[in-house]
Formats: sequence, C-alpha cells, structure tokens
Amino acid sequence: MKIFGREPAALLAFVAVGIKLLAAFGVGLSDDQQAVLNAVAAAAVGLIVAVMAHDALAAPLYGLAQAALALAVGFGLHWSADQQAVVLSFVQVAIAMFVRTQITAKVPAGSAAAQPRAV
Repeated sequence: MKIFGREPAALLAFVAVGIKLLAAFGVGLSDDQQAVLNAVAAAAVGLIVAVMAHDALAAPLYGLAQAALALAVGFGLHWSADQQAVVLSFVQVAIAMFVRTQITAKVPAGSAAAQPRAV
C-alpha cells in the first residue's frame, strides 16, 4: 500500500524529520508544538492506510500508539528516544502477533495456483 507512491512509514519518517529540521534551523517550534505535529501526522497516516486497506486494523492501531506517545512526550513525559523506540517496537510486535492469527491465504497451500510458475 502506498501513499503518493511511497510507503506510509517512509512518509511519516520524512514528516517527523522535516519538523525537526524546521525547528533546528530557526522556525520557532516548541517541543510541544513538534510533538503535536508528529502526533497529527502519525494519526493521519494511520487513518489513510486504514481507509485504503478497507479492513486493516494494524496501521491505525500503530498510528494511534505513535500519536499517543508523541502527545505524552509533548506534555512532559521524559523518555529518551531509545525508550520510545522500544515501546513502539513492542506495540508493533504485539499487533503483528494478533494480526498473524487473523490472516488466511487466498489460495490453499499445495494447490496449483499456489505453485510458482517457471519463467
């Protein structure tokens, strides 16, 4: 699934780094403002992916986790970048463990359609 021809995670990373770049080079963004901007971007990307996937739950859940963490940091949570990354990694793995049990292949294993074709 792509947005503007890019993976959603890549777009979100680009937005986050762009906000940091603006703040580093003189645009007067406070830490709170940066956190809110990142939260909005994370939630928006999660929502866009959910709409495009029609029934996906993983992307909006992860987007919500990113937005909640960004807002918490913006309102005074003093976690390092490493701590934030570990928490978001845990959330991603937890979501993946659930989603994996909910997915079935469109074609049963061993059927002719599931076999690779010779080129």
